[in-house]
Formats: sequence, C-alpha cells, structure tokens
Amino acid sequence: MTIQKLATGQCDEIKFSVMTVSLDDVDIQLLGELQEDADRTNVELARVVGLSPAATLNRVRRLKESGVIRVISAQLDPAAAGFPLHMYVAATLGRHDPHATRVFEEQVRALPQIIAADNVTGEMDYLLVVVARDVTELQQVLAALATRGGQRLVTSLRLEEVKPPSRLPLAVPEPRPRRRVRPPGPAS
Repeated sequence: MTIQKLATGQCDEIKFSVMTVSLDDVDIQLLGELQEDADRTNVELARVVGLSPAATLNRVRRLKESGVIRVISAQLDPAAAGFPLHMYVAATLGRHDPHATRVFEEQVRALPQIIAADNVTGEMDYLLVVVARDVTELQQVLAALATRGGQRLVTSLRLEEVKPPSRLPLAVPEPRPRRRVRPPGPAS
C-alpha cells in the first residue's frame, strides 16, 4: 500500500502482512540463538537445540528459504569503522506520484551512506539512517537526495546509542484459556 493511496483515501484500512511460515518451538529457539550470536557453528547450534547437525542445518536452510532469516551478517560499529557522523534524516517528497517516488527510492538505494530507509506514515514520507565520514560527505548525500525529489530534509544527529539493535521478541504464544459458556439459568 502506498502513501498516495492513504493520502487520497483510496483505501479504507491498513493491512499488515501475516506470518506465512509456521514456527515450532525448535525454530523459535534456533532463531533466538542466531539473533544472540550468528557466528555459532552448526554443531554448537545443534547441541543447544537438541537436534543432530544435519537436522539443524536443514531447519536453518528452511528458515532462510522461507524469508524468516533474511541474511546472517556482522553488526559493525559505524564510528569505529570510520563513520563518526550517524544521522537520522526525515525526508518529505515534493511530489507523490509513482515516478517521483521511484526516482527518490532509487537514489536512496544507490547511496551507500544510507544504511537503512523506511517509507513511513505521518508528517514525513521517509525516515533514513545515514552515516558519513565528515560534514562534507553528509552534505553530498543531502544534495543527492534533494536533486532526486527530497523537498524537505530534516536531519538529526545521533548523540548516543541508548539501545542497540536488539532481538525480535520471539516466544511461543501461550494458548488462550477457553471461556466457559454458562448454561442458561431458569426463567424468572
């Protein structure tokens, strides 16, 4: 669903995607362990979840193929890697037609300094996470966005990380207690 449809009232509800993959207790445990430390060997994972290495490998492959696991990667510290400026950029487009949206999003994807980007609701259209080696590099990124449809770009400098990216709160949902239906009482 696009912002254009929301803004013009072409839709009357917001639909959220539903999990299409069924996860059992072992899958949830595997995902939790991988979120904790994705550098573990398959043998270590197998020992933790109580499966054979082959069965564990098959489950991890299935979770990757289903899209539950997007990618297993290292989390780098931007400042330690030479990017001391960590910015949040709220971007509003000048036009909201499909062509303008596509041009802006292509620019966002092309700029390696933009390490995360989301299309959002509210006063802005996009929320971007930008890293830069210095102010000049940041200015170049902002100029590139402005020339590709970013009419209003509001930047906020991240001063300190309060909570690092964390694990999804995976847990097996508790079964809901069934409500007991009372038999009808005597007529009064």
